Amino acid sequence: MTNSARLPARSRSWLFAPGDSEKKMTKATEGDADIVIFDLEDAVAEDAKPAARDAICAFLKTRDNGEHDRLWVRVNPLDGPHTADDLAAIMPARPGGIMLPKSRGRHDVEELDRLLTPLEMELGIEPGSTPVIALVTEVAAAMFTTGDYAGAPRLVAMTWGAEDLADSIGAMSNRGADGEYTFTYELARSLTLLGAAAANVPAIETIDGDFRNLEGLKTRAEKVRRDGYRGMLAIHPAQVPVINAAFTPSDEEIAEAKEIVAVFEANPGAGTIGHNGKMLDRPHLSRAQQLLAQVED
Repeated sequence: MTNSARLPARSRSWLFAPGDSEKKMTKATEGDADIVIFDLEDAVAEDAKPAARDAICAFLKTRDNGEHDRLWVRVNPLDGPHTADDLAAIMPARPGGIMLPKSRGRHDVEELDRLLTPLEMELGIEPGSTPVIALVTEVAAAMFTTGDYAGAPRLVAMTWGAEDLADSIGAMSNRGADGEYTFTYELARSLTLLGAAAANVPAIETIDGDFRNLEGLKTRAEKVRRDGYRGMLAIHPAQVPVINAAFTPSDEEIAEAKEIVAVFEANPGAGTIGHNGKMLDRPHLSRAQQLLAQVED
């Protein structure tokens, strides 16, 4: 089956909203987040999940069809009892995509595909068209499978989590005395970035739980973008403008990238080119092309 799943044109900011709160889902949807994720997992208590499924389905059905590609749902993990019920309840409302938490490896994305395909066929949705973002470091064993996702069906992005990982390994904290992530969690971030690159999908940075510290968020978002991340998860609407700005190439960056592409187009046989006192080679061209792809409509 052909994988026809696609990301929205922009996927800088991914804002969570609890699936059991119509007020919060409305506020998130009416904001500037590129993607809104209605949560059925951590934000919803066990006994409230059936009602939350119904609430998300009803909410999605009230939205204009043209908006659905940015309205996603985080289902519950596959090692629990809820995933199939989550999908059966929400797929009739045609969510824009699915976030799979606590993915243990490629096999979990394949299992999700097996659950989604018959539902799509039954509902008249193109099979394979519902995209998936996988949370790939939330359990200890998953740290060893981050490089296995290439070609996984429906997969359009990968992200990581530090809180559930700390719980999985029994850590007292995932932060050092300086407030920064300690080595294990920086490793998770790096493995996600490398795994996403190997799978040829964007890497999306995990949440910043301190939603009042917008300067700290700006610093972190700009840093991980330099490292290669293409977007970031958010837990509060106030974080969205900061994330959008951090992951939007500046006019200067765009102009420089266009100049590099033009130089190589003017010298099609060259592997290395001297330009403005610098030596440019093919990796410079590739990075310029990738940056310009982020701003194409």
